[in-house]
Amino acid sequence: MGMNVGSSSEDEGIVDINTTPLIDVMLVLLIMLIITIPLQTHSIAIDLPQGNPPPSNEQPKLVTVSIGYDNSISWNGEAIDSEASLQSHMASAASEATQPEMHIHPDRLADYKTVAHVMADAQRLGVTKLGIVGLDQFMEGQ
Repeated sequence: MGMNVGSSSEDEGIVDINTTPLIDVMLVLLIMLIITIPLQTHSIAIDLPQGNPPPSNEQPKLVTVSIGYDNSISWNGEAIDSEASLQSHMASAASEATQPEMHIHPDRLADYKTVAHVMADAQRLGVTKLGIVGLDQFMEGQ
């Protein structure tokens, strides 16, 4: 690809090695290597239940955490005035033998920061049955 310019004798040969065929061979070998390597499968072993469990006769206990438009938090309709009070309610719910389902009901105008903070507290304190309800207010056209 290169050319020696300004040399005085025409008998001199070009002593530089031509690397183009070497690059071509390396690219072909790389493609062959990629094709022949088996795909890595990332799997996680999970023990799934076998069969159909009988339906539960008892209704689950529900806890509703409402977040108002002004970022006020209430626990089953009772106003929560401090972070420590919310965390104590969540810790007591998480420590029950049959954990209640916690439904978080955010207002459309509530800050995302407040909703995310409540969800993070619930997760950190061990609440496993957690859901967000009332999402119909966020649908378009309403």
